[in-house]
Amino acid sequence: MRSTESVVIAAAPSRIYPFVDDLAAYPRWLPLVHAATAEPAAEPPAWDVELRARVGPFARSKQLRMVRVDADPDRLAVFERAETDGRDHARWALRVELHAGTDETEVVMHLAYDGGLWVPGVLGAVLDDQVRRGRAGLADLVSGSPTR
Repeated sequence: MRSTESVVIAAAPSRIYPFVDDLAAYPRWLPLVHAATAEPAAEPPAWDVELRARVGPFARSKQLRMVRVDADPDRLAVFERAETDGRDHARWALRVELHAGTDETEVVMHLAYDGGLWVPGVLGAVLDDQVRRGRAGLADLVSGSPTR
C-alpha cells in the first residue's frame, strides 16, 4: 500500500520541521500514531511506535520500531521500520518533504506499507483516512491551535 497526502501551511519550513523530524511529536497531530517514545542514545535516532486505528467498536494496533534514515533540516525527514529481533517484518516507511513557497510551505507525506494486516478493504481505507486527518492536525499544531 502506498499513500501520499499533502497540505499547504502558512508557515516557514523551520516552523514545521520540528513536528515532522521527531516521531515523538507525531501523536500530537497524526491520529494513526498513538504513541512514540524515543530510544535514548540510539544511533541513528529510533523510536518505539504504537500505531492505532478504530473501525467502529474495534481497534487495530501495531507496535514497531522506526529509525530516521535520512534528514535534511527544514526539507526532509525519512523513517523506516527497523526491528532488532532478527525476524522478517513488513516494511513501513514514511517520507516527509517540505517545499518552501513565498509565504507558505507544502508538506508532502508518503507512507508505504508492504504487509497484509492493514490492507486491503476497510482497514486500508481507515489507514488512508488517518493519514488524511493528519494534514489538518499538523496545520493546526503549527498555527498554535492543536486539535489533539
